[in-house]
Amino acid sequence: MTGDEDTDPDRRGVVETYDYIAGHFATKRENPWPEAQDFIAGRDVETAIDVGCANGRHTELLADVAERAVGLDASRELLREAVERERDHGFDAGLVQGDALRLPVRTDSVDLAVYVATMHHLPRREDRIGSLDELARVLKPDARGLVSVWSVEHDYFQETRGFDTTVTFTMPDGTEVPRYYHIYDTVEFGEDLAASAVVVEREWVSQGNCYAVVRGADSA
Repeated sequence: MTGDEDTDPDRRGVVETYDYIAGHFATKRENPWPEAQDFIAGRDVETAIDVGCANGRHTELLADVAERAVGLDASRELLREAVERERDHGFDAGLVQGDALRLPVRTDSVDLAVYVATMHHLPRREDRIGSLDELARVLKPDARGLVSVWSVEHDYFQETRGFDTTVTFTMPDGTEVPRYYHIYDTVEFGEDLAASAVVVEREWVSQGNCYAVVRGADSA
């Protein structure tokens, strides 16, 4: 998950939530998403980044195909879980606490990126679009990124238009912890992509989530 906990009280609350649930959350997120596996498989790149890496399940995949893999998250406790996964699974990645709106990497320096299940935690539309702008900034001209968000296509949502909500996460003692989400509809997802600096190569829906493969604005 990502955010700037120092300057934005809404995003700070999201970060604090994930700091609180990090340990148990990581046990429920052991396996990478199949769509991310398919996107990453067979690549051979120099630099890759996992924006909103959580416990590092997708960072691990990137480390298999990249000379340098970076996992970034705003939650310090989720990064602790990623460090444990790195040690236990024997992969090598740079794990960094940071903000999706100010990625700590140079312009045109990333060959491959995943930004999965993270953008929908940013409470304001301008920040969600701004994070896409940042993704476009860091991608090399021939690089690609995978973006995903939760959508109204999930069976347990009744709405047909995008909306803000909380989704509870249940701790081992039964405590229900609300987590902020912006749930996208497919049209809105396309509009936010179009309003940003990324160029969309493909959009689709899989298992209730909106996906897009994107590239930077100056890519050929």
